[in-house]
Amino acid sequence: MKKKFLFITFIFILLTTITLSINLKEKKDTNSLTGKVLSIKNDSITVQDDNDIIYTFNLKEHDIDIGDKIIIKYSGVIDKENHEQHCKVINYEKTKETISNNGIPNSYLDNGIFSDYYVMAYNKLKELSLDEKIGQLLLVRYPSSNQIEDLKKYKFSGFVFYEKDFKNKTKNEVITMIDKLQNNSSIPLLTAVDEEGGKVIRVSSNPKLVNEPFKSSSELYNNGGFEKIKEDTKYKSEILYSLGLNVNLAPVVDVSTNSSDYIYERTLKQDTSKVKEYAKIVIEASKGTNVSYTLKHFPGYGGNSDTHAGSSTSSKSYDDILSIDIPPFKVGIDAGAEAILVSHNIITSIDNSNPSSLSINTHNILRDDLNFTGVIITDDLDMNALNNIDNKNLKALLAGNNLIITINYEESFNEIKNAIKDNELSEDTIDKLVFKVLAWKYYKGIFISK
Repeated sequence: MKKKFLFITFIFILLTTITLSINLKEKKDTNSLTGKVLSIKNDSITVQDDNDIIYTFNLKEHDIDIGDKIIIKYSGVIDKENHEQHCKVINYEKTKETISNNGIPNSYLDNGIFSDYYVMAYNKLKELSLDEKIGQLLLVRYPSSNQIEDLKKYKFSGFVFYEKDFKNKTKNEVITMIDKLQNNSSIPLLTAVDEEGGKVIRVSSNPKLVNEPFKSSSELYNNGGFEKIKEDTKYKSEILYSLGLNVNLAPVVDVSTNSSDYIYERTLKQDTSKVKEYAKIVIEASKGTNVSYTLKHFPGYGGNSDTHAGSSTSSKSYDDILSIDIPPFKVGIDAGAEAILVSHNIITSIDNSNPSSLSINTHNILRDDLNFTGVIITDDLDMNALNNIDNKNLKALLAGNNLIITINYEESFNEIKNAIKDNELSEDTIDKLVFKVLAWKYYKGIFISK
């Protein structure tokens, strides 16, 4: 009898130990992630954590809506190089957004480049209607007609001006054109131009505005090194600002040393070490000029073909991207870059399904690996590289872009508004993107000048 009792006791202790061991192992292997639900598709949900990193989890049965804040408990390890996760979701629970002492949702906050202006930006955000918020996501090509009417209707964040918009105009005529836009906008406008120098010139193509066209970065470097580039940046900024322009969609910090590359003539034509210094010099020289400069074309154009003409795919290894193409962007970010423009190239080692401009993986690199806290801008969504992509405006926002460059702004506006109406996009997602744009505008001081 005693032996039987001892045997039963032994079995009980053994089973208890095994159960505790399993529970402890499960607890040890369980991790959690808190994020806002961006989208729900089939058997998956996509969430953005408080560091702006986006993840997609497999989750078949749930009662989650877009815009919900949730805590996901999972086993396994997060794959930082791919937003699509294969770890097992154990469970989830809804939670409430935490609010900071100044009333701003904590998920909006970072210790970023515009953080001194977050309170003003959030107070302004709360005043805006949905239509006004959607408009603040659009950086539109200056239209040939109905400029004021459409500005008042769609509340654009700003305009991009091209060579035709300056052709044969005097300085006063350009100032009047831009002042008229600013005076008819309830929110100060970003007024942008691609004034790279060399092959791409907008303002300096007009001798009435600039004595001679701005030189390319490679010509400046060959004739006077980085000191000449520094002087050119300051002079260029002075000219642009005097006309009412406050954003330059430059410099091109793509690394290209092959003369057969499409982008070659627009680059420094030097190796990564030189392009890193170029990025640093231009961003530092631009500070205090009232003109913001934009690093482009992330994650590096390199040997890709022309995305104006059609789709472009690169099979460059991820190691090469990291060692050759991305360092100039990292140096520029560390120097205080406020904006980065993302290309439409498909980089298969980062995302083999989406152009960079629509790729969550690409934007995760910017926000996570490079710790970029500024504004992310798409290349023009109406370029031919995106012709066969449906819902490209929605995809651009869900990938993490703050601003969409577009020609067909009515289509962009309606697509975004319909996505909110159809519960494919939450207004909270819009709010967070616009919040960063408004903070940039306060940082730039254009609200004060308004």
